[in-house]
Amino acid sequence: MSFDVDRARRETPGCATVVHFNNAGAALPPAVVTDTVVEYLRHEALVGGYEAAAAAADRLDAVYASVARLLGAGSDDIALTDNATRSWQAVFYALPFGPGDRILTSRAEYASNAIAFLQVARRTGALVEVIGDDESGQLDVEELRRRVDGDVKLIAVSHVPTQGGLVNPAEEIGAIAEAAGIPFLLDACQSAGQLDLDVTRLKCDALSGTGRKYLRGPRGTGFLYVHPRLRERLEPAMLDLHSASWESPTEYVVDPTAKRFEVWERDFAAVCGLGAAIDYALEWGLPAIESHVASLAATLRDRLVHAGARVHDAGARKCGLVTFSVDGTPAADIKARLAEANINTSLSTRTSAQYDFTARALPDMVRASVHYYNTEEEIELLVREIEKLPR
Repeated sequence: MSFDVDRARRETPGCATVVHFNNAGAALPPAVVTDTVVEYLRHEALVGGYEAAAAAADRLDAVYASVARLLGAGSDDIALTDNATRSWQAVFYALPFGPGDRILTSRAEYASNAIAFLQVARRTGALVEVIGDDESGQLDVEELRRRVDGDVKLIAVSHVPTQGGLVNPAEEIGAIAEAAGIPFLLDACQSAGQLDLDVTRLKCDALSGTGRKYLRGPRGTGFLYVHPRLRERLEPAMLDLHSASWESPTEYVVDPTAKRFEVWERDFAAVCGLGAAIDYALEWGLPAIESHVASLAATLRDRLVHAGARVHDAGARKCGLVTFSVDGTPAADIKARLAEANINTSLSTRTSAQYDFTARALPDMVRASVHYYNTEEEIELLVREIEKLPR
């Protein structure tokens, strides 16, 4: 299947000014996203904040439908937040844990999630257990199956970790969780927008995501999916006059939809921008995006190996994140050299993924994350800089 990269680059003004391989950090937005946000803000400045939101009510409501289409969900199952961590925390901190309750997670887990596990474990006496990886480097599904029992109260996994191109086997994990009746919380922060997600297929009870990464939306936007079977059991740790209604001086009623995990105040311009970004991704088609991004990443991995770099991505299935190191040159120096050549990358360090860095004895790594507007010519520019490094 051919992919119209020229069109993608024409519609992405940043492609004319920088080689952007930091899409797992924050992708370059298409012009339609920037225009949507700016136009909303200009209108808001002319008529007032509340008035602009009222005038855009239908447009803002449509964002829920856009997220639902992206995930194969219903609109009532969607909440809008200001980032993926808030989305994830809204569910996690609503779950009840007690002494001896077990939380199962993956070796690839992200720092923010792991810190939350440890905090709740310290408060409640719950136990945090890390499932090992199989020979390919992804979560060992058979070990997970063996570890499940009546004391397991949550399975929480990052779909794609921050430190590499691994795609964890979320569908298999979801099937195990569903069969055991255990809530499954999937962090899709790095996968939403580059992988074709369907919550029915994934069998997750909750899924968190962000706008700024592969969806190419504004910073300060996030979303949350929560299945009714979990939602009806949870009262969020924090409520306000949006997530609940004050029925009498002594009574309140929690919103029956996923909006119970929201708060009233939000950046309405950014929400409109998120809707524009998701609609833009859906127009391209997530299967087409996934295929093209994976192909570009495979090319980058191959070229880096031939240039003498060590690529550290694990897993039977890989995506658009590529992490590498070069013996004798610190990762921070490589990133700085690439920046001098107008090539954006980022660093992956131990403090972001202690379980995985410790288990694999990983060095600090450069992370180059490709998107569908990147080209093989841009890959060659990066590789040539790597080839210049002293050995």
